[in-house]
Amino acid sequence: MTALRLGPLLRYVDWETGENATIWVESDRPCTAEVRCEDGAKGTSPTFQIAGHHYALVPVTGLTPGATTAYEVFLDGRRVWPLDGPEGSRFPASTISTPHAGSPEAPSPAVTVSFGSCRWSAAPADEHDPVGPDALDTLAAKLAADPTAVRPDVLLLLGDQVYADETSKATRRWLAARRDLSEPPGAEVADYEEYTRLYDESWLDPEVRWLLSTVPNCMIFDDHDLIDDWNTSASWLAEMRATPWWQERVLSGLMSYWVYQHLGNLSPAALEADELYAAVRATPDGTVRLRRFAAEADADPACVRWSYRRDFGRTRLLMVDTRAARVLDEQQRAMLDADEARWLRDAALEGPGSYDHLLIGTSLPWLLPPLIHDAESWNAALCRGERGARWARFGENLRRRADLEHWAAFPASFEQLTRLIAEAGSGERAPATVCVLSGDVHHAYVAEPGWPDGVAPPDARVLQLTCSPVHNSIPRSVQLGFRFGWSGAGRWLGHALARHGRAGRPLVNWRRTGGPWFGNQLMTLTLSGRSATLKLDQARAGAAGAGDRLVTVEERQLTTDRH
Repeated sequence: MTALRLGPLLRYVDWETGENATIWVESDRPCTAEVRCEDGAKGTSPTFQIAGHHYALVPVTGLTPGATTAYEVFLDGRRVWPLDGPEGSRFPASTISTPHAGSPEAPSPAVTVSFGSCRWSAAPADEHDPVGPDALDTLAAKLAADPTAVRPDVLLLLGDQVYADETSKATRRWLAARRDLSEPPGAEVADYEEYTRLYDESWLDPEVRWLLSTVPNCMIFDDHDLIDDWNTSASWLAEMRATPWWQERVLSGLMSYWVYQHLGNLSPAALEADELYAAVRATPDGTVRLRRFAAEADADPACVRWSYRRDFGRTRLLMVDTRAARVLDEQQRAMLDADEARWLRDAALEGPGSYDHLLIGTSLPWLLPPLIHDAESWNAALCRGERGARWARFGENLRRRADLEHWAAFPASFEQLTRLIAEAGSGERAPATVCVLSGDVHHAYVAEPGWPDGVAPPDARVLQLTCSPVHNSIPRSVQLGFRFGWSGAGRWLGHALARHGRAGRPLVNWRRTGGPWFGNQLMTLTLSGRSATLKLDQARAGAAGAGDRLVTVEERQLTTDRH
């Protein structure tokens, strides 16, 4: 009897017609997956096989625009979702909500976007959680308990959905029963099967499983999905490729990312045109074909695009790959290769006046605490030889130890992104806001740029919105370091470092206008017309006998319809 191993995940809801969606599932054997909706919409798909695992991305058609409908999942005709028994009755029915897309009554529906990054899998219910309550768990509990609570229209997960290099106690025990942990890579994951364990551990969490079944979600990787500081430098990459275990790790990481995260980011039309997806589905076992793709993507990152665009009414989202698309030559360092940078520019500038809000999702913040920004640009100058070979060696060592690898560590790319944001936000047909959505740094803040004298500022309000972690921790000493990075003394020290490295000054200055906030948290934008509001919710532990809860710690209006 066919069983549901993982899922369902509601990955895509069409905002152009409001009639289509895609739902991802994993079964325990080959089968036909089917989704049946209460309103009569439905879809079917045969599973495809990767490394002994069976998956389907089911296209659901015939949905009613502007409606919410419950759905069920069937495998070979047998209902497997909702789950039977007490587990299935804990939560409301999984639903698909569609916008009034294209309707004359609501030509530009409001959109609510929640986002965050860095989610270490939650501890089992009967164990103490060393990093505190999980923001996704508490969001799920809130939505399940209160039918009137506002659900996000989309949940953006901005990287580190799994931690391949920081496994839980339970996973370490599972790994130890499988292989000798005294051999590299030790208690980190080594192959595709071990990656599936990470996704099981993360997405079988009952609250998160229900949440992802009913809130559409978009994902992009960051370093821990593969390894800490993934692609930080050319010398780092050369050293990793010289190890006996890295090849299997990176291929398995890219293969599992394609299956578990990337495919669901694509629209039904993009899936239909995807040659790799067609090839994998056309063979009884797609492992060899997908492995060949992963090897090609690792050897030549420019041959694949992980970035993508989504339009939610008059809100445009650009999710940007800031890991695999890097150029690592010290004399030509770039966060994005030429083709990727061209894609980002074209996507941001296409159709002037066709969107009111531009969201650029990048796991790594564009605007950092000023001291950290200057330290990274100084370090980049040292590594490219501005102060000679000895300083270059020092710089490479420091870069790896201190994680100096954000946009500021790629100065030309920082300037290019800054100019693009200014251009996209300027002119009579400019959007109301240009927001860079990021995570990675294990705290939340709002920063806004100031433009130098003689340079006309953009017409749009430009903001760096950073929110992490969803479920992780940050040492007290690092918290103090981030606070110092925003201080006047920190700015002075940063300027001194930049002068030493002959790094020059960035095109813009910026100031923190919110935060820093520390804790497990999610940030939410509500975008309606040209108005934008911002909310930050933190997960807080409940009193004895009470459940964990979400607490709103910041809420503000960013723009109004008159903007």
